[in-house]
Parts: sequence; structure tokens; C-alpha cells
Amino acid sequence: MADVGRLAGVSPTTVSFVINADGTQTISPATQQRVFDAVEQLGYRPNRAAQNLRTQQTSTIGVITDEIAVEPFAGQVIAGAHDEAWSQGSMLLVVNTMRSRPVIEAAVEDLLDRQVDAIIFASAGTRRVTLPAAVARVPTVLVSCFTAGNTIPCVLPDEVAGGRAATQLLLDAGHTRVAYLTGAPGAWATRGRLRGHREALAAAGLDPREQVVVPGNYHADSGYELTRGLLRTPHLPTGILCGNDRMALGAYLALAEAGLRIPEDVSVVGYDDQDPLVTEIRPPLSTVRLPFYEMGRWAAGRLLSGTTDRLPPRTYLTCPPSPRRSVGPPRIIPVRTPTL
Repeated sequence: MADVGRLAGVSPTTVSFVINADGTQTISPATQQRVFDAVEQLGYRPNRAAQNLRTQQTSTIGVITDEIAVEPFAGQVIAGAHDEAWSQGSMLLVVNTMRSRPVIEAAVEDLLDRQVDAIIFASAGTRRVTLPAAVARVPTVLVSCFTAGNTIPCVLPDEVAGGRAATQLLLDAGHTRVAYLTGAPGAWATRGRLRGHREALAAAGLDPREQVVVPGNYHADSGYELTRGLLRTPHLPTGILCGNDRMALGAYLALAEAGLRIPEDVSVVGYDDQDPLVTEIRPPLSTVRLPFYEMGRWAAGRLLSGTTDRLPPRTYLTCPPSPRRSVGPPRIIPVRTPTL
């Protein structure tokens, strides 16, 4: 810092004020520019440890995940948090726990020992979580999960609105016979999406009780077997809504085996917008996008702005539709002889 001051013709104290953007001091633009020019010329890097001691902050956010870091698309939470932190001069320390309670407890203590400024806890599947009491020592935000009693602010995907949006893709194309192959019964996401599905049907003047709803398990084999079950009925729905994109892939396989085309014979809608799966299958899959990236960025932004104490218990982010070529107008299919 002394070398920078000598080259810029100012004191080391002035250099410190400029580099640290100390708003309590009035320093002319010309002087600030000389300091910045000297910093660039000398390749000076501030002593981060010394800054941390002075500000009592480390410019780091601890990110604890359950299985999210190993999911191919849900890692977008980490990407969103990283991008927001990086834009504000902060970094992430990421720990993946694989839902191990001892690892979660150890991760919290370790991150606190490293004096992180805040903690994000992120889940790959929206669910209730129980965290060690020690997280209360720093500002904390949950992503895609929540606590009993909503004791920690969280950001969640608006699954009800997402269910409406997914169903609306079929309704807007003119479909009135829709089968919904849901994800795992009882899952938080399944309940929200099913509620949105029924709301969309009712708003369109259709009786949700007259539409087919069959529980699945969020895997491709489930979509395949459930679609084969639909093929064994005399009235095949003209539109199939799937619990997620993997189930939609299974539906694609079953329909292809039966010689049915998408969307000419049957339209298919997924959920998650799991790239590259949805864009590489043919036809590309119409789906609904889970806002993982936006949730991660939102959480980091609120923590860095110091506004977590003013957050509502739950914040919901939109799940926007991603229409592609798997949805078309319904084809009138006559009563069929069930396929074995």
C-alpha cells in the first residue's frame, strides 16, 4: 500500500480509503483515479485477511446442500448463488452432505469456525428440514426447503402456479381429455402441482373429477408403465401431463412402441425443464421450468444485502412454461380396442 501511495503521490491512508470505498472521506475524483492507476500499474492486491479483521466480515457464504450438488440440473442453485456472490465481491464455500445428519451438523460448525458471513441450505427436492440450532448465529436462508413453523426464511418454487401453467399448455391447444401422471404421492411438489392442475381444469370449465390422475414415482419407468396403462383403456386421452421430464421420456417410449406420434396423436407435457433431455428428444418436450438458478441468486442477494430479518417466512418464485413441439391440437381418436 505504501508503494501505491508513493506512485500516486498520496499517503497510504488515502490509498486505503480509496481501495475500500470509505464513504466517510472526501477524496477528489482525480486523486482516486491516480490511486487506481497506481494499483493497476503495480498489480497491487489488497490484503483480504487484514480487511476481514477490520470489517469483521470474510465475504464468504457457506452453502450446505443435501444431494443438490450431484443432481444434473439442480446444481443451478449453486450457480445462481455463486454468480450473485461473485458480482458483489463474495465467494461460496460449498459442502454436500447427502442428507447425513452428522455431516450437516459438522458442516454448520465448520463453516461457522471459518467465520462465513451467512449460510444457504439448499435441497434438491422441496421438503421440510431440521437444522442445527447453531445456524442462528449467522443470517440463513433456505432454498427449496422449509422448517417446521417456518422459523428460517426460505425461497420455494411456486408449484401450484407451475401445475396450472403445465396444464394450461394443453388447454390452450384445445385439449379437454387430459391424463395427469403425477410424481410420488405425498411429496410436497406433487401436491402443489396437482392442486394447480385441478385449478386450471376448473377455470377452463372442466370437471377435474372426470380427468384421469394416476400416481407415479418421478422416474422414466413409471412414465412408461403408466402410459402403457392408458393405452389399455378404450378412450386414450389426447394430452398427457407428466410429473417431471423423466416420466415424460417414459411416456414418449410407450407411445412410440404403440405407433402413436407426438403431438399429432397425443400431446405430452413434462415438468422441470431438465436440459439437455428436453431439447434433445424428438420432438423437443414442452415443460415447465423450476427456477433453481433464480432461487440461488435470490438467496445470496438477500443475504448479502442484509435484509433477511425483513423477509416473509416463505417466498415463492415463478415456474414459467417452456413450450416446445410436443403439444399440438387434439386429434379426434375413435374408441379403440385396448392394446395389450
